[in-house]
Amino acid sequence: MIKLFKKLRPFSISIILVIILVFIQTITDLYLPTLMSDIVDTGIVNKDIDYILDIGKRMVLITILGTISAVYASYLSSKIGMGFGTNLRNEVFTKVESFSLHEFDKTGTSSLITRTTNDITQVQTVLITILRMFVRAPIMAVGGIIMAVSKDAKLSLIFVVVIVVLAILISLIGAKSIPLYKLMQVKLDKLNLVLRERLTGIRVIRAFNRVDKEKSKFNDANLDLVDTAIKVNKLMAILMPLMMLIMNFTNVAIIWFGSIRIDNGVMQVGDLMAFIQYAMQIMFSLVMFTMMFILVPRASASAVRINEVLDTNPDINDSDKLENETSKRGYLEFKNVIFSYHGAEEPVLKGVSFCAKPGEVTAIIGGTGCGKSTLVNLIPRFYDVTNGSILVDGVDIKKITQQNLRSKIGLVPQKAVLFTGSISENIRFGNQGANDEQVRHAANIAQATEFIGNMKEGFDSYISQGGTNLSGGQKQRISIARALVRKPEIYVFDDSFSALDFKTDAKLRQALKKETVNDTVIIVAQRVTTVMDANRIIVLEDGNIAGMGTHKELLKSCSVYQEIVSSQLSKEEI
Repeated sequence: MIKLFKKLRPFSISIILVIILVFIQTITDLYLPTLMSDIVDTGIVNKDIDYILDIGKRMVLITILGTISAVYASYLSSKIGMGFGTNLRNEVFTKVESFSLHEFDKTGTSSLITRTTNDITQVQTVLITILRMFVRAPIMAVGGIIMAVSKDAKLSLIFVVVIVVLAILISLIGAKSIPLYKLMQVKLDKLNLVLRERLTGIRVIRAFNRVDKEKSKFNDANLDLVDTAIKVNKLMAILMPLMMLIMNFTNVAIIWFGSIRIDNGVMQVGDLMAFIQYAMQIMFSLVMFTMMFILVPRASASAVRINEVLDTNPDINDSDKLENETSKRGYLEFKNVIFSYHGAEEPVLKGVSFCAKPGEVTAIIGGTGCGKSTLVNLIPRFYDVTNGSILVDGVDIKKITQQNLRSKIGLVPQKAVLFTGSISENIRFGNQGANDEQVRHAANIAQATEFIGNMKEGFDSYISQGGTNLSGGQKQRISIARALVRKPEIYVFDDSFSALDFKTDAKLRQALKKETVNDTVIIVAQRVTTVMDANRIIVLEDGNIAGMGTHKELLKSCSVYQEIVSSQLSKEEI
């Protein structure tokens, strides 16, 4: 957690001001019992009304000063805490955005969401508490002991016993609670994962009548978290009553031994009253320490998880040795590319080599799991190749900045992903500077104009979260329009026509052919009719290129392609 608190440098002046204000507040609190003691021992004993009023006025002024300091310190500490939390969330989010897909797979989306929200909130809460209490507690404890000793040194020996007992109590409970707090955050991750999967998969759950079973799984994860929370809260619930018990016994001991010392003429009544107040202040400072002790373990566990994200070095980084652009535009080349997922026994792609040129359509076809989507995910560097190289415009993509590389590519993913907002905003996601005419043109090529025009608000129609108010085909067409408005050098369509009917598919590809005359087009597809007009068809089988050529060439030379064609088309169609 100390590592995270180093990020508080922008708030240094405010923190110093908070410490000064808290110091003033604490000093005023420590000074008041002494003034009250003077009123009792001097004013009341001597029946000096003027002295009592004079000290009373002084107490009122000191109280006002302490109150103003407390209010402003509380305001500043809240402002620092919220500012720190905001900056930390931005930093974590920015870091996560730089992750490769491997880091996402490794940490898990639900865990990253928990770390960005719940974990940062835990640290933020502790920071505010530290600024409000942790600064005040030691000043009050030390100051209270000094003032108590100044009233009666021998009676102050009671605190030695009390502090030792409290230290032992806090240590014992801490040893058991800290591991439980760490476990709570892990179980919270699991609960978020279960909840996220069940909410996103609600259609499948209902379709297979698994609602009750999934409720049971959620309840199990929920109760698992609850059980751990109950265990740790039981420990904390024991701590506070024990603290109060020790405080009350301390008061009894002070009054008992203090009355003996008054009876012996060693101590005055006003001093005993002040001593009791100082004892309460010392005990209150120990209670504040205890509250910190309750919050810090959980925040420490959260801080570790946040630091894990911030300390992660992404697999994919921009090279220090970047190469200059060439005169080529849209040339894509795979050179003996081998790729394996982390922990996989065998490569997904094995020695893939081909070249895709501007003005040509390169299609990739093959059975399920042959590596088609993996291949296209390597082009924008979502993953890095294990061996071999990929060249764009004659330059190895590892020697181009990720931003520059991806600006050359218009990707339409296999699963159409839309964002909350209007249709126009979703299309402009590909090019923020696109005007209305460009948006409509892209939608027209993507064969989306007709269904958009039938919607009440047209291009301003609202898309709900995940595009749930659109059909699969409508989402794919908007996703295609988003890539088209970008005007990239290389278009990558990852099985993007699967949700379209044959008529729309044909019309879209015909319009696309005119739009991408000078661009490189990569199409991944399952349908033979989608790829048969391509300039080059690459047939993948188990990560290897089983054949490459035009539709007619492959019908003669590639048995794998022949099988695919015969399974989809009749003899007359072939």
